[in-house]
Amino acid sequence: MASKQVLILAAAAVVASLAAQASAEVYMVGGSAGWTLKYPSSWTDGKNFTTGDSLVFTYTAGQHTVVEVTGAGFKACDMTGNAMLGSWNSGSDTIKLDTAGRRWFICGVGSHCAQGMKLLVVTTGDNKTSSASLNYNVGAGAAALVAGAAAALLF
Repeated sequence: MASKQVLILAAAAVVASLAAQASAEVYMVGGSAGWTLKYPSSWTDGKNFTTGDSLVFTYTAGQHTVVEVTGAGFKACDMTGNAMLGSWNSGSDTIKLDTAGRRWFICGVGSHCAQGMKLLVVTTGDNKTSSASLNYNVGAGAAALVAGAAAALLF
């Protein structure tokens, strides 16, 4: 009996994991303008970033970069020493928001940061998964499969 309960719990965990992954948002930083000097400072207004979401920075490689810095580094446009936490330069960089809290990004090219090419993202721990959205996100087929498996294990 205990092994059946473990299997049921494992199946429920898989469904919850699928639902969390299905509910993650992918945000194109700067919208259609991308990560450029014309990047709108109000871009984050009205957006609710949650753990599991991703930021996609699209820009011309060689003309811009993405540098993750500390809060102090963000304020001072400083990416030296301990202020720099990570950097990307491919022109199409995806960064997963895997923890709740504040994350600061700047462009590391010339005076771009001082000109306003910087982004503060505040991520909440809510992964947008709720019992009400579980069946919707996973789909009826997966939910029925888990329900059928659970029923089979009980008999």
